[in-house]
Amino acid sequence: MIRVAFDIGGTFTDFVLHDSRSNRTITGKVPTTPDDPSVAVEAGLRDILASAGIGGGDLAAVLHATTVATNAVLERKGAATGLITTEGFRDVLLIGRQKRYETYDLYINKPVPLVRRRHIFEVRERVAADGSVVTPLDMESVDRVIDALLAAGRQSIAIALLHAYANPEHEQRIADRLRQKAPGIAVTLSSDVSPKFREYERTSTAVTNAYVMPIMDRYLMRLEATLADLGCHDRLLIMQSNAGLASPAMARDYPVRVIESGPAAGILMCAEVARSIGRTDVVTFDMGGTTAKLGAIDNGTPAIMPTFEVDLVRSRRGSGLPLNLPAVEMQEIGAGGGSIARVEKGMIAVGPDSAGAVPGPIGYRKGGTRPTITDANVVLGYISPDRFNAGTMTLDVAAATEGLETHVARPLGISVAEAAWGVHMIATTNMENALRLVSVERGRDPRNYAMVAFGGAGPLHAARLARRAGVPQVVVPNGAGVGSAIGLLQAAPRIDVSTTRVIRLDGKDAQTSLDQLYRQLEVQARNEIGRVGQGGEPQWSRYAQMRYVGQGFEIHVELPDGAIDASYPGKVIEAFRQAYLRKNKFVDDQGIVEGVDWTLVATHARHGNVDIRMAESGAGRGAPVVMRKAWFPEAGGFTDTRVLDRAALSGAAPFAGPVIIDDPYCTIVVPPGDTVHMNDAGHIIIDIDPEGRS
Repeated sequence: MIRVAFDIGGTFTDFVLHDSRSNRTITGKVPTTPDDPSVAVEAGLRDILASAGIGGGDLAAVLHATTVATNAVLERKGAATGLITTEGFRDVLLIGRQKRYETYDLYINKPVPLVRRRHIFEVRERVAADGSVVTPLDMESVDRVIDALLAAGRQSIAIALLHAYANPEHEQRIADRLRQKAPGIAVTLSSDVSPKFREYERTSTAVTNAYVMPIMDRYLMRLEATLADLGCHDRLLIMQSNAGLASPAMARDYPVRVIESGPAAGILMCAEVARSIGRTDVVTFDMGGTTAKLGAIDNGTPAIMPTFEVDLVRSRRGSGLPLNLPAVEMQEIGAGGGSIARVEKGMIAVGPDSAGAVPGPIGYRKGGTRPTITDANVVLGYISPDRFNAGTMTLDVAAATEGLETHVARPLGISVAEAAWGVHMIATTNMENALRLVSVERGRDPRNYAMVAFGGAGPLHAARLARRAGVPQVVVPNGAGVGSAIGLLQAAPRIDVSTTRVIRLDGKDAQTSLDQLYRQLEVQARNEIGRVGQGGEPQWSRYAQMRYVGQGFEIHVELPDGAIDASYPGKVIEAFRQAYLRKNKFVDDQGIVEGVDWTLVATHARHGNVDIRMAESGAGRGAPVVMRKAWFPEAGGFTDTRVLDRAALSGAAPFAGPVIIDDPYCTIVVPPGDTVHMNDAGHIIIDIDPEGRS
């Protein structure tokens, strides 16, 4: 069985083709085409299919991770969106939680809303928290609102009514009337996309889904046409934020579920690598051309959050747009190879704005005029200018040097080398702050974790980042430069269905309530998993958001499997207490426990583990050691440094840096004092010198 996976990033689109019959793996990387990502997809697919000597009709599956929905939100380039809500709740999105993410900063910035207040309209209706109708839906007000939204040119409409999670009838009636009046308009119901309580989060999720729905629909239409031209029909599956695969139809209806598509795929690759080296706890570091993303794997399992935020301000929790959907735990910042460096208030600043694929860094010679992290790393001697992107691109060192001198060194009165090193370390410091958010601030001791580094730029910065954060070991996987695409090959179809229902576990009806609730969720999950086109019985998992009665917020609890019988509520209580103890280091044995949000997960078996060992080039093993000047302040500045092909490490004894290792799609930098070797699986292991100083 032959499968191909591709991940569209902000700068490059990565490809991996795997033939399970021969265990052959072929990789590729092409520049992303921002105006129409399908152009890069077609070019990359044609190249990789030609390399494999097959046609599109020979593919059993096409697996895809995309940043289309993410970029539409971050760049505010989504559809013209309107919102229909309950009378008196027009300002839910603007008020939010009335909580400042920086208490003492009088000038905090908030993300620009996806829908303006003038495009938010109220209808007369009211439903209570138990689902009972307090005020019937006034259809005259509905008609007035629909006419106003259509007159305002809205292309997509979100409907988020008070307590619609408990009774969706009013939302459904409004949607029916909308489709009667405007059959082609995109409609999102909060009771479909996020049937949970808390109005702000549910409304934000519904609006985000509506905002990206037309964008994703047009994108998938072009992509499916491209695949059809290649002879590949109905084989496409899309990665979701929860690290599971979904059908294109589901991605069209619920595009908000694929917001963290690419990062989720990368986490799966890291989990597989962690298992292969006998590690259960790792932090993940993915640095591409546009962003850097840091996550965590605990006890061998990727950390999944029941909710997450996008478009955070300075990586501060509570500053972004909340989404009431499960996603891999991830901290993302604007620090990629294409992130732009400049001088602000007499200091070097890097990102979050990026040169992207077009025009790209100055060294790409594609019209870029502002220096980037990649330009700085070229000047520092870390990147081999004639072997970039598997030798398909040649970087202009002189142009990168001139750009850094003009925009950074000269304004600060420092040398170009000092300017380049400043850019490199500012970027590393920004990533260190993000790493601490996913480690120390969430109860993880980085000294007990290894770091799995991947992406085009991740392995270049990883050793420095690990040293500063106290992480003792870095693992650069085989195929690190296309890690997210490899992760897609490890994915399986997955559906999460949730609902809000407050159930006290000490009540006499707890067992009956839980049994009925999970039967209803199973019916919904079976309907949705059927859309993925997979046969067979899925695997089932249960989760809940739980708390002590009287508490305002909940913790995520993995619930026991098995029959929901008379003993089941007691098992749920015990699962909650163990989770509460792990999180808070104490437990109230007398406290009454209740569940609020209940989740059922259906997962189909994946197609087996993929051996991610890439073919080693014979030339690499026998290639002579190249010496190049590279900047290592521990050694006094520019230092004669060995440059090796990755394949040359196979079978070699561990040795100390400084050394630069060329991989086809990334560069690995080992500073002085750190020790490096390759293990039997082809992964590069860097042991960090605890006494080293960055």
